[in-house]
Amino acid sequence: MTDTTIAKWDLFEASLNGPSSGNPFVEVDLEAHFSQKSRTVRVPGFYDGDGVYKIRFMPDNEGEWSYVTRSSAPELDGTSGTFTVGPARPDVHGPVQVANRFHFAHADGTPYLSFGTTCYAWTHQPLDLQAKTLETLKQARFNKMRMGVFPKDYPFNINEPLHDVYERDAEGELDFDRPNPESFRHFENQVKALGDLGIEADIIIFHPYDRWGYCDMSAEQDYRYVAYLTARLAAYRNIWWSLANEYDFLLDTKPMGQWDRYFQIIEENDPYRHLKSIHNGDVNANYDHRRPWVSHVCIQNWDVKRTQEWREAYGKPVVNDEPEYEGNIMLSWG
Repeated sequence: MTDTTIAKWDLFEASLNGPSSGNPFVEVDLEAHFSQKSRTVRVPGFYDGDGVYKIRFMPDNEGEWSYVTRSSAPELDGTSGTFTVGPARPDVHGPVQVANRFHFAHADGTPYLSFGTTCYAWTHQPLDLQAKTLETLKQARFNKMRMGVFPKDYPFNINEPLHDVYERDAEGELDFDRPNPESFRHFENQVKALGDLGIEADIIIFHPYDRWGYCDMSAEQDYRYVAYLTARLAAYRNIWWSLANEYDFLLDTKPMGQWDRYFQIIEENDPYRHLKSIHNGDVNANYDHRRPWVSHVCIQNWDVKRTQEWREAYGKPVVNDEPEYEGNIMLSWG
């Protein structure tokens, strides 16, 4: 493929044409190995619909890179290419990482102090409201936003989503074996828009406030969903992974072992090791943040004075993502 040049920590994308019959989302395996000198990075690919497959890579080092694909589909196997990585663009400091055990910094060492907000279902609202949200964020000083992949059924979030996250079958039912590429494209475009504003996108992968059936997917469908989401989004430098909003309210259908497996799937498919956390509902139901796949402690608790206690208990940075809310909503925590 033609040599191209991109900036360090920007997104390189290779598009390939392949099989469209059957169900490529579950029947075709695709990955690429990106190499620079003696270093090789495995990156999963994904099906983007209409016979198009994509592989995305976020280079973290300047210089010449090459790649070669591996696939169960012969027409996707063995494709190779090269590209050149130049210096990072101004004001781009790379993904946020844990620094000095209890703090955060960008990959270039620039300190990062999280000052976040939450817009759970903003990508499922009318387009004019999404545009207004971005305009508002330009004037605010937030540098992180929690946002969900799935639509939400909750006060002030009762509308039907802009896109179904999965395609519908002939009977009009959601087919949880076929992600809807249009929905994911829109979602990732908004992730990029946040990145352009210097805002980290803390992606909420699951939540319990559902009337569409997303909470009722099987374990295998959940695992494929997490892998697909990771393959699509991991190359965006401003990604954080939040396994759930209020994971403990889902334990009846998603037992603890599944949550551990979700973390492991992300680790297997995110070569950049973006930050990973999980959010509790009940203040007494914290996940065991000591586990090695958790990068930092995500807490919902009104008693912010306990931060030092959590830091000492878990030995990791603490972000109280939901102590209380500002505003005039009717609920007790508003």
